[in-house]
Order: sequence, then C-alpha cells, then structure tokens
Amino acid sequence: MWRRRRGRVARWRRALLHVASGAWGRVTSGIWPIVQQTAAASTAWLTARHLVDHRLPFFAPIAAVVALNAARGERGVNAVRLLLGVVVGILAADAAVPMLHHGYGALTAATFAAMLVALALGGERIVIAQAAVSAILAVTVGGGAGPQRLTDALIGAGVALLFSQLVFPAEPVMLLRHAEAAALTDLTDLVRHTAEALERNDQTLNDSVAQRLPTTRDTLSDLAHARLRSSAIARHSPLWWGRGSTVLRECHDAGRLDLLGMSCLMLARIATAHRVGDSRQLAKPAPAVRELADILETLASAPEDHDTRQRAAQRALDLIRRLQASDTTKDPRPIALHMAVHMTATDLIAFAGVDPATAVEVARQARTAPEQSPDLQVRAPPSTPLTRLRRRRRRPGR
Repeated sequence: MWRRRRGRVARWRRALLHVASGAWGRVTSGIWPIVQQTAAASTAWLTARHLVDHRLPFFAPIAAVVALNAARGERGVNAVRLLLGVVVGILAADAAVPMLHHGYGALTAATFAAMLVALALGGERIVIAQAAVSAILAVTVGGGAGPQRLTDALIGAGVALLFSQLVFPAEPVMLLRHAEAAALTDLTDLVRHTAEALERNDQTLNDSVAQRLPTTRDTLSDLAHARLRSSAIARHSPLWWGRGSTVLRECHDAGRLDLLGMSCLMLARIATAHRVGDSRQLAKPAPAVRELADILETLASAPEDHDTRQRAAQRALDLIRRLQASDTTKDPRPIALHMAVHMTATDLIAFAGVDPATAVEVARQARTAPEQSPDLQVRAPPSTPLTRLRRRRRRPGR
C-alpha cells in the first residue's frame, strides 16, 4: 500500500510540475506584450485625464489595451478597426436617440443598426463589438457621453499606434524567423516519425503519421499568416519604410519553406500509404528519410545562421548523390519514395539560400552525374540589428 501511495504521489508531482512548467512558459513568452499594454493603458489615462481634462476617461485605457491585444504585426490595424467601430456606434446612437429617446427602443435600434453597418463595412469582429458597445453606452449614459467616448477612443488608439509603430514596433524579420523555426520543428517531427514508420513496418505508426498531416498543414498556414503580417509591418511602420527589401527577401525565403513543407507532406503520405506487408522494399530509403529529419532539425535550431544553412544545403545535396547510388530497384513504390526524398532535398536546398532554378539543376546533376555536381554556394540570409544580436548570443553556446 505504501508503494502505491508513493507511486500516486510521484504521478501527482510529475503532473503538477508539468502544469507549472506550462504556466511558466506561457508567462515568460507573454510577459512583454502585457508590460506594453499596461504602459499604454497608463499613458492613455494620464493623457485623457490631464491634457483633455476628462473626469473619468475610462475608455482611453480600455481602447489602448484592446487595440494592442492582437498578434504582432496586427496591432496598428486593430487600433484603426477599434476607432471605426466607435464612430459607427456613436453615429447610430445619435440617429436613434432623437427619435426614440433614451429607452429600450433606442437601445435596440442603435445596437442593431451599429452592428449591421459594421458588418457591411467588412464584418471584422472587433469593429462589430466596438460599434455595439459604443451605441449602448451613448444611448444609456447620454449627456454627451458619445463625443467624449470618441475622444477617449482617439486617445487610446493613438497611444496604441504610437506604441505599436514607433516605441515598440514589431520586428518583421524576427517574426518570420520564429514562424520558420516553428514550421521546421514540426516538419522535423513529421519526417522523423515517417522514417520510424518505414523502419519498423508498423501500421500504428503509419496511422500516427497520417494523423499528424493536418497539424503540419496548420503550421504551414501559420507561416503564411506570418508572411502577411510581416509585409504589413514593412508597409505601415515608419521604422521599416526604408528596409522593405530585407523583409521582402525573408518573405520569399518563407515562401520556399512553404514549398518544402508541401514536399514533406507528400513524402510522408507516399511513405505511409501502403499495406504493412508490402513495406520490405520501402524500408530501404528509411535512412535517407531520417537524415532529412536531422538536416531539418539543424535548420530549425538556427534558421538565421548562414553557416547552418550552408551545411544543411550541402548535406541535402550529398544525400541526393547517395540516394542515386543506392537506387537500383525496379519496384515503382520505392522509386516514388526516392523521388519524394529527392524533391524534398531539392526544396531544402532552395530554402537554405540557393536560387530555386540553380537548386533544381544542381540536384538533377547530383542524380544523373554525381561526379560532376558542384559544391553549393548559399547566399547569406537577410539580417537586421536584432537578428545579428541574436546570432552573436547563440555563438558562445554552439
């Protein structure tokens, strides 16, 4: 009985540590945006209270917090949407109150009209919500609360724009690098599980790989969303107006990673779409698939590092050479798998920094004439002061 109790206590302790670790990770990753929102709320309150002399400017800090409560790269747009909702709500209330006075009818009509107009203007959730809230407050509070709320909203949104675009602007290249690292990590796990499924010839592992495919597609969708946000930052933030070419290059690199992701998905699907009893020949490319996973893992650890990309591209090219030397089977299934590995390695070379057309040609030479294929020259990835600082911090621990 004592042993059972000790085992139960140990399980509870592990569960508690797991929960605490997750909570601490969320706090450490999200503390900086919270600090920014707190500072913005305080600034908006002080501005509205002492410069505009509003007695209770409660909506100024609320507007600042709501506007900044968005993903990096979307906070400026969020502030504009908030303002649009406030204007729509106040106008709807100003139209309803003279006809229906401050009663249930005016509240219902103003709220409905405000949300309907917000929906017609684009249907963003924050615009609809702010339009409804503004209409409700303007009808119920009355006494000029509408114009004051608009002034407070202007102050809060202005502070949010100041914080998001000038004081604490998002770093679009780092934003993309984080998304790239997350995508590469997910692709590493997918390809490694695929190699294990090929090696062990196990239907349960095949099913597990198939179940991971939607998650990987979601990660690639997150990467595409990060590309859009980074482009928006380069267009809207004054600090990035003169460095748009740097962001554009990184967006192109992220686009090549999207192609690499699709190749990994195809590789996993081909590798696991078979009956277990037919897998003897398919197990032969498993070491190549596992090496692909190792290369992806190396890239995920430091996607901003030129030397890491150079080594990854060279390893992928060497893998294509060895793959050609071992490709002697006539069975169409392993041939298809070999081709999938070849395509994935080619896309990896292109993502690492080789021109896509050059990557295709070099990979073709490595497959048809391995002794003639040249070594690769990978161009350095785009850099900014923050990425260079991060790279210097990484070097001592390498």
